[in-house]
Amino acid sequence: MVLSSIPGVSDRMASKMTAHFGSEDAVMSTLASGDIARLAEVEGLSAKRALSLARQYAGDDGHFLATKEARKLHHNLITHLQSYASFPASQERIGLLMPVRCPEQRRALVSAALDLDPEWIDHQGQAWQGLRRLREKQERYERVVVSPEPLDELKKHCRVLKPGENESWKDYTVFKTVTWLGPGAPMEAPDGWLVLGSSPDPSLVLPERTIDWFVHNKGVLGVLCDLVESHQRNELPENAALISLKEALAPLGKLPEAMNRLSDDSQIEEVARIKDALWSTVKALETTVNERVERAMNDAKLALSGAELLEALADGTAFQRKLREATGHVIEEAMEAAREELASFLQPASLRCPFDIFTTSWPAKVDRQTIDGIDAALDSKLKAETTGHLVEMARLLGPMKTPCERAVARLVETDQWLAVARWANAHRCVMPELVKHGVWLEEARHLLLGVDADPVTYGLGAAAAEGDQQSLALLTGANSGGKTTLLECIAYATILAHMGLPVPAQSARIGHVEALHILAKAGGTQSAGALEQTLVELATVVSDPTPKLILADELEAITEPGAGARIIAGMLLAAESQPETTMMLVTHLAPAILEATGRDDLRVDGIEARGLGEDLELLVDRTPRRNHLARSTPELIVKRLVEKSNGHAKALFADILEMFHQRD
Repeated sequence: MVLSSIPGVSDRMASKMTAHFGSEDAVMSTLASGDIARLAEVEGLSAKRALSLARQYAGDDGHFLATKEARKLHHNLITHLQSYASFPASQERIGLLMPVRCPEQRRALVSAALDLDPEWIDHQGQAWQGLRRLREKQERYERVVVSPEPLDELKKHCRVLKPGENESWKDYTVFKTVTWLGPGAPMEAPDGWLVLGSSPDPSLVLPERTIDWFVHNKGVLGVLCDLVESHQRNELPENAALISLKEALAPLGKLPEAMNRLSDDSQIEEVARIKDALWSTVKALETTVNERVERAMNDAKLALSGAELLEALADGTAFQRKLREATGHVIEEAMEAAREELASFLQPASLRCPFDIFTTSWPAKVDRQTIDGIDAALDSKLKAETTGHLVEMARLLGPMKTPCERAVARLVETDQWLAVARWANAHRCVMPELVKHGVWLEEARHLLLGVDADPVTYGLGAAAAEGDQQSLALLTGANSGGKTTLLECIAYATILAHMGLPVPAQSARIGHVEALHILAKAGGTQSAGALEQTLVELATVVSDPTPKLILADELEAITEPGAGARIIAGMLLAAESQPETTMMLVTHLAPAILEATGRDDLRVDGIEARGLGEDLELLVDRTPRRNHLARSTPELIVKRLVEKSNGHAKALFADILEMFHQRD
């Protein structure tokens, strides 16, 4: 797919996105992942626009949710669903779920997820809570890459130099860490250098960055390691919703061991520790040697005969020789013990201890030149160990980076379906049957009222039960009786079904439509210009032959009741002439509308208020009665006011109530 073919993506924006992510494939991968935050990093691309682009890429053509109210209800649904995701990346992915023309693939994945053990789904939700998206670490490194090629992609992470015609590798020894690519490399690499040839493994060119990516994403990769090990133990269920995740985990069998080795730089730490402690250790040994000799000399006794004493008085040199013969072994033993201790100290670094670590003078002093040589050898050893560890780990981990990214993307996608299943299990939802026309909901529930809603059974069109298959219906009845709630319940079920998701009902049949029009209550009588615009919009909707569902709530409020009834009557008759249109209209003007149509066969359903309860609460049958013009609630409200009021107000409400009885 060409990036600029996405509606709204200009060639300039496509170039910006490609430059930001490095390639068009990387842009497409980010769009598919739903990573809105990363998309919004592109200059000139807002978070709102990024979401729109990702949704379009996910299959939304922007036509199904045909009105602002329809889009609002979809947003409410998405927000509710997102609360069941395990982590933010999955929430973003759920945010891309839009109604699509062919929801079969989604239905298959969701149905499979619903077959999983709910306890297992909840356990995974807990295990994955710490997940986030994989991120590149934005860091500059000390390493200098010397290459005949420009390597522009590395320039923001390290210094990249191109050798001049008269330069050799020796001109670059001023740098501590170097990666040399191409010809002219040294036969033996200096400490801290990497010589990789002309076609190196990209992960080895800047090994610090390769390793930092795994360290920076250690938490996410730890969850991935747990999944890999579970997969290897055959603990992941056999289920279609997990197939893509399992396939992505398969190449990562060595990831857990590699991640364990990543933190195992004990040899480097050991050499660094020895180097740091070298001078303090040898100075302590120097002090120990002198103290040992001093203690030994305090205990030494030199027995001289008279002749030897006279000889010593005559020849001082002979006396000193005699003295050294008597005490020399004490000094040698002390220095040998010191050498053994230093050898033991250097052994973890695999360095040999020189024999002469002390000067020939007395008192004993360490030979600084010798110790400097040991320090230089440790420095070389440390550089070699560090470089070796870097190269070894980069070579081991580098090839796993792309499979890790793919596996985490599949994990985000999998949690999306598990979140839907978690939501469906919590609200007793079922997969609806998709049919050609109409809607039928049995024991349906509105999920977003904040209370445990009463279930409602209702239908329109061919999908409905026998006797309820009219395509158009007027819904009448009590104020606060649930007319708008039923309208929203039908809308939510239709949106969910076209997203390929379950609906909150005991069973459901949903007809395919290409557009959902929800026409909300008007804010009051409109001006002539506003009324004209509203009528044009209504006429466009009801006369369009496109398969659609129209849910209208008290359209009569656009103008005075008499004119409103006649206008709505005309709109109803226009909608009725479109065989693929289904329409429900909530209204208080059903008799006037029927009179204006001149028809007595239009369906009128009613939500009836039965009366008042013991606490004067309104008792309502939430499921509409078919072909029944329900009375409204003002009479019952007045009756409640009679019971609750006192004095003159009570008498007034009693008189008004009597007027209702006289009318009957």
